Amino acid sequence: MKVKQIIGWYGVTAIIVAFALLNFSVLGTDSLAYQLLNITGSISIIIEALSKKDYQPVALNIAWLLVASYGLWKILF
Repeated sequence: MKVKQIIGWYGVTAIIVAFALLNFSVLGTDSLAYQLLNITGSISIIIEALSKKDYQPVALNIAWLLVASYGLWKILF
């Protein structure tokens, strides 16, 4: 498996884990871990999708990244 594929799979896994932990009430939206999983997950998917010139996931994950970054900003400041 190529490094970019591993990065992409990490991204998918991170976002699914964050979503699951939120829905099972393990993490809240005000959790640093929740926001970091979403941020690193979206960045990873962006990297992998750009390598394939697959722009729909790039657009979706830029939006995901912006929302998660705002959530992180609210936590930190």
